[in-house]
Amino acid sequence: MFHPSDLSPSMGFALMLGLGAFMFVVAFTVRSMVKNTHDFVIADRRIGFGFGVGSVIAVWTWSMAVMMSSAQAFSFGTSGLIWFVVPNGLAVMVMVPFALRLRRQMPAGYTIVEFIRERFDNKPATTVMLVAMLLGLLAEIFINLFGVVLVMGVVFDINPTVVLIVTLATVTVYSYFGGLWTSAITATFNTLLITVPAAIVVLYVLQKVGGPELVFQRVDAAGPETLNAFDGSAAAGFGISLALGLLASTMADQTFWQKAWALKPTTMGRTFVWAGLWFYPIPIVLGLLGLVGLAFDVNPADLGDAGSGGIGPYVVSHLGLPIVLVALYVLIILNACYSSIDGAFSALSSIVAVDILKRANPEIASKSLFRYTKASILVAGVIGGIVVSSGLDYVDLVNTVFFLKAALIIPLGLAIFWRRMTSTAFVTSLLLAIAVGYPVRETVGELQGIITLEAISLVAAVGISLLSKQSFDFASLRGRGEALSEGRRTDEAHDADLTVEKTTDPDPVR
Repeated sequence: MFHPSDLSPSMGFALMLGLGAFMFVVAFTVRSMVKNTHDFVIADRRIGFGFGVGSVIAVWTWSMAVMMSSAQAFSFGTSGLIWFVVPNGLAVMVMVPFALRLRRQMPAGYTIVEFIRERFDNKPATTVMLVAMLLGLLAEIFINLFGVVLVMGVVFDINPTVVLIVTLATVTVYSYFGGLWTSAITATFNTLLITVPAAIVVLYVLQKVGGPELVFQRVDAAGPETLNAFDGSAAAGFGISLALGLLASTMADQTFWQKAWALKPTTMGRTFVWAGLWFYPIPIVLGLLGLVGLAFDVNPADLGDAGSGGIGPYVVSHLGLPIVLVALYVLIILNACYSSIDGAFSALSSIVAVDILKRANPEIASKSLFRYTKASILVAGVIGGIVVSSGLDYVDLVNTVFFLKAALIIPLGLAIFWRRMTSTAFVTSLLLAIAVGYPVRETVGELQGIITLEAISLVAAVGISLLSKQSFDFASLRGRGEALSEGRRTDEAHDADLTVEKTTDPDPVR
């Protein structure tokens, strides 16, 4: 059924560079919309519903969504696919109450680190959040660079270092020109270039192997629990910790907060809902490739260094499909990875501008601020290339990143909704949860680790806060000026304030 791929590496280079050239044309076209740092990192808060939905889907449809879905289906059967897919869309939609709440509280905001600084006025809390956001965004860059290296290695057998250099040069160049505007517009194109082609490729794969009925018959024969959608091994192995980590990856990810502050307030809520719903078909469809690999006894050893994460590219490139379909699949992966790296670059630049450069030198000249902000993209790209070259395991990296991010859920959620949450509780709950939960994960198991992490986080955050009599006035956030526009208030920020003023109880959570 499966035979070695003999696809030319030149085709791989043509796909990488061709997609990059298209994105560069878009970036070059919209560069006139970016006049200063404010435009670069927040798009003047004018991103509407269409570009908003497309950009949220694209940054969420990263290499993990298009390859980890098939990897978990290959490893755990249908339960692996379900545990991976269901929390993914929900994580985007759950962002709605947090985004609406914080946008109303702080309409002129830029970053989640900025919120923590204003909320607690405490250097340790701000520093912890800054480090967490920077590491999280760098991890997104690493993971998606891994995705490109993985697919180009499995399908075209291209040297990883060469892939890294080409990918970083391509994405960094077009990201450098337009910031968030480029990210939003190219991401919308990427969403369209992922959704329909994925369905076409998988339909041809199913036809090639004898149809979906045969696939599911053979999956059933592959093991006693492979068709059990509620098999507990998937939940314990990765499902529960991944679900919580996914929630943290939207709620505690500057990529999403940047969108929340850049979207027009009137469309923000439905933007996240529609993005979450539209996302679902992508990992469901591509996850079927993992079931095909499981059904037809692909040997994990055949996947080489890629591990189970390489099952999708392996199936597509080793089935003897027409070259155009293999190329289409590779473009799907490249689209997902490029758009996510681009989005992470854009979010990183907002943190560098607002929380590092502007804080270090409040009087920095606007041209210098703009130049250094854009330069941060180049630095992040170099760091990403170095880390990916180290040879870390892709699936382990994804699971570890999401486990650690899960520690942010409770302290950040309480900081947004609860007046009594204190800076001491924020820092202690986060660090203590990781310090105890991570060793439990490594020595006992994934499920026990995540339960320990969340339990300690909750007890520490609530318990320490209740010992204090502090109470924060969220209304104080609404009078802030914009950090990157010399106190100018945008129409959208003003509209958000009006929305708050018309609410009978703007702060109903005590």
